[in-house]
Amino acid sequence: MSRQADREPRVVFGFHAVLARLRADPSSVLEIYLDETRNDARARDLAALAERAKVHLMRVPTRRLDGFYGGGRHQGVVARIEIRKTSDSLDEILEGVEHPLILVLDGVTDPHNLGACLRVANGAGAHAVLAPKDRAVGVTPTVSKVASGAAESTPYLMVTNLARTLSELKERNIWIVGADERAEKTLYQADLPESIAWVLGAEGEGMRRLTRESCDLLVRIPMRGEVESLNVSVSAGVCLYESARRRRAPA
Repeated sequence: MSRQADREPRVVFGFHAVLARLRADPSSVLEIYLDETRNDARARDLAALAERAKVHLMRVPTRRLDGFYGGGRHQGVVARIEIRKTSDSLDEILEGVEHPLILVLDGVTDPHNLGACLRVANGAGAHAVLAPKDRAVGVTPTVSKVASGAAESTPYLMVTNLARTLSELKERNIWIVGADERAEKTLYQADLPESIAWVLGAEGEGMRRLTRESCDLLVRIPMRGEVESLNVSVSAGVCLYESARRRRAPA
């Protein structure tokens, strides 16, 4: 099946992202670079945590931190991390999973949106996030920062042919459910299956025609105020957590 996006040593930056990775998987943190002028509580806490985890921390000038990714808001801390290779394909990811929960993003090219989608997918317990290679962004330092650790723990697969991949998911008895503002039923009215791949398009453009036609079911998120649509990561959260809620609900 579809190959996963390359997993190679990656740079993450910002206190939240670095601390999240250090707490979740300290052995994957190769080294940390901390601004030599930072001596506030956050910097001291990070240094203490790194010492306990036996992770090498270096005090460096700000300009060296800027050089890692061409400048930006690193907040004075950058870490190099090793990406764990969990699997090479969706087949391996779903092996032994009784009721898969998958997020499919069609046309999400903004790194902030992707990072937020990975974060919410991780929080909802999704098994993977899929996207087409020709209409998606890879995992960049910005994506990692926004995802706050989820980019390194939630499988993100960029597939060559999205329609074919959705067809392969159907062969596994996974329903393809698209979020579409033109759908008749809301996601709260629809009978959602336990094995489900939620498909969302980019804000404004929505899903491509072929992607929409590949869906077994289309539902909409009810909008009760003046705004016409939600950010894709917010929509992803609504849909994924509705599936998670129904799975936990008593019979």
